[in-house]
Amino acid sequence: MFNHRGSSLMKNVSTTTKFISRKSPRAIALYIFLLFAFSIFIFVFNAGNIEDDQFNPISLQITDEELWIPPPSRGLRACAHPTSRYIPTYGTDRYLTMDCDGGLNQIRTGISDMVAVAHIMNATLVIPKLDTQSSWHDSSKFSDIFDELHFITTLQKDVRILKELPKELELVPRVEKQFTSGSNVGYYKEMTQLWNEYQVIHVVKSESRLANNNLPLDIQRLRCRSMFHALRFIPPIESLGKELVDRLRTQSGKYIALHLRYEKELLAFTGCTSGLTDAESEELRIMRENTKDWKVKDINPTQQRKGGFCPLTPKEVGIFLRAIGYPPSTLIYVASGEIYGGDARLSELKSYFPNIVFKEKLATKEELNSIAKHATQSVALDYIVSVESDVFVPSYSGKMARAIEGHRRFLVHGKTISPDRKGLAKLFDELEKGQLKTSQFSELVRLSQKNKKGGPRKRKGPAAGTKGEEAFRTEEFFYDNPYHECVCSPKGL
Repeated sequence: MFNHRGSSLMKNVSTTTKFISRKSPRAIALYIFLLFAFSIFIFVFNAGNIEDDQFNPISLQITDEELWIPPPSRGLRACAHPTSRYIPTYGTDRYLTMDCDGGLNQIRTGISDMVAVAHIMNATLVIPKLDTQSSWHDSSKFSDIFDELHFITTLQKDVRILKELPKELELVPRVEKQFTSGSNVGYYKEMTQLWNEYQVIHVVKSESRLANNNLPLDIQRLRCRSMFHALRFIPPIESLGKELVDRLRTQSGKYIALHLRYEKELLAFTGCTSGLTDAESEELRIMRENTKDWKVKDINPTQQRKGGFCPLTPKEVGIFLRAIGYPPSTLIYVASGEIYGGDARLSELKSYFPNIVFKEKLATKEELNSIAKHATQSVALDYIVSVESDVFVPSYSGKMARAIEGHRRFLVHGKTISPDRKGLAKLFDELEKGQLKTSQFSELVRLSQKNKKGGPRKRKGPAAGTKGEEAFRTEEFFYDNPYHECVCSPKGL
């Protein structure tokens, strides 16, 4: 790329060329010297512009403490124990059965909600049936993912839990019920009227059946006991997950866990095509068009990105973390599904952080073969490594990312960096257009993340002017941020 100065010099060299073509060998030697000098000038000139095209920040005066230190705990700690006013319920001859669908974290939140509902309705909870086949092509049962005995015994003072419905009840009439999402205790007290006619209630959908806010403290803490204590993964997953964490710490001491959401399905669903080829964009459009469950077909990719609804691309993640100040030598564990574009797109991240690893590199083939049949077990490994990381960075605010951030908030543990995708989209565009220098870009990025470290904070309420289920959908999800009910001060209950 030349400016007017380069063009002017080119004209001068052209004139010189015409002149010396009629001159002596000495003139030819002079021409060669000028041509060499011109080449050096162009190289130096364009080298000055490389910094604009490829992010290469100046040496930043940022300490390790700033990069790795977690947000201030203010003496807060995890607390999911019952209060002195708590009254346990042990269930009678009334039973709740349930189906759980979706991914790992939808399953976990759905089960935790139903534990609380069973307590409110004074019912016995039967270990749920999992439907991971439709979403994950995975035939996992509850016992393939979670430690069944630990789940039952941990909650034995809260809810009576059985592995199966008693055989004498398998053929009795039952009611199938889809409880209203975001319901409070009063709603479920009314639902106890169903026991007058039925001995078994089968819950069709379990996720998000309880309100986020304004529930009794002991109900909220019961949800946390279920989510963060009772739903422990089976020993082989727990053991391998901790082993992977140890191997990462042996390599580098500290590491970032990056939840890189850049799968084909997500990009097609959101209509995000930034950084993709025309062929890839068309492939995603066709996929969205042919997927019946996706109601929105015509999406403006530019507006999606400007609105902050798109995941960061692997390249953008690299630029973002370099702007914050993490050096290229930083060890990054990538928790992700199959990245759209494969190694070619992943290389864009590696160009900024070559020291990236996946569980496939950390674990042996034998270790991975033990979980090869169950996709949810693989996700559980990523979950463990991410929760235990020094820094957790999600490229998109999906269910997995929010669940990990919520778990880390509950534990008052580690630093979480949640990129402001809407603000970053504007900054990335200005950087690409040369409207910002890299040093300015870095300063603005660090400023935007100054107070966003994943520490405990007040849970966000519903959007202004919303009511009912619409208000519930706009609230911050309880499990994403269980503060303050399940995060206490030293003097807390």
